[in-house]
Amino acid sequence: MSIIIFKPKQVTKKFLTVLPERIRVVVSERFGLGPDGTRKTLESIGQKYGVTRERIRQIEDFGLKNIQKSDVYKNEQAVFDNLKEALMTYSGGVAPESDFFNHITKDEATQNHLHLLLVLGEPFEKNKEDEKFVHRWVVEKSISEAVHDALERLVADLKEDDLITEEELLERFFGHLESVPKEYRNETIARRWLQLSKMIDTNPLGEWGVASSPNVNARGMRDYAFLVIRRHGSPMHFTEVAKAITKLFGKQAHTATCHNELIKDERFVLVGRGLYALSEWGYARGIVRDVISDILKEHGALSKEDIIDKVTQERYVKPNTILVNLQNGNYFKKTDEGDYTLA
Repeated sequence: MSIIIFKPKQVTKKFLTVLPERIRVVVSERFGLGPDGTRKTLESIGQKYGVTRERIRQIEDFGLKNIQKSDVYKNEQAVFDNLKEALMTYSGGVAPESDFFNHITKDEATQNHLHLLLVLGEPFEKNKEDEKFVHRWVVEKSISEAVHDALERLVADLKEDDLITEEELLERFFGHLESVPKEYRNETIARRWLQLSKMIDTNPLGEWGVASSPNVNARGMRDYAFLVIRRHGSPMHFTEVAKAITKLFGKQAHTATCHNELIKDERFVLVGRGLYALSEWGYARGIVRDVISDILKEHGALSKEDIIDKVTQERYVKPNTILVNLQNGNYFKKTDEGDYTLA
């Protein structure tokens, strides 16, 4: 259900009647109020009239100011009061432009008329898109500043490779929103505030992280494989990884290609025949012989039972494979006590 009680097109039609024809056309074309709903650039309108883009900007500004000075504008104060109330209810007075527009109406033509009303309304301020945030509309500056600061601190708490649930993200976010009025500190509005930031995002599995991380914006087979194995929570065979990539992401993944990509990426560790785990889980790298060597370097001489126990925590191999490796006299030797140590 719409959260405004007026019809944007009807209101803007009244406002445009106070302008001379040429100025009315310029304002209409700049805001996309014409039949095709296309917003024209200063340059394209300037070419149409044979004047500079700066001249068109001046005409646009003149037209907007004349609307604001008119009696028609003053008589429509209830429209701006309703629009302010809608913005406060929707997001506590600071909202991503596209999200707010889509919440009111899905019709792009009507959204253009709504845009003009926000530009004309005195309570509303547009913050243009920058490196950190999307286009957003503000009606309560103090809340806006608090939200922007909270979002920056939220991002600062995240490491490049972190992936967290929405529940955990919201919990952290609320921890930075102490100065925001309590009436606006709820999950619905907080989710809308998260959409303000270009610094954080969700991956296709609904996990949140730094937007620039490959764990969030997956760009290739390796990134998709990482998300698949991480979600699985334990080592997977490369054939199963390929199938899961196709199922979860709709990306065609050939098993041979998948295997080759996993071998090349340090995020993955081969822990058995075709089985891959994530290196962040603590699995040691190298072949079984290397794993045995590392264990003996760390613990000293060990019995074959202890070696088998520790190696099988790192590799999905049969005990006999480990025993065969221990027989390699170039790397290991048996002590007088029957334990094994490095040669």
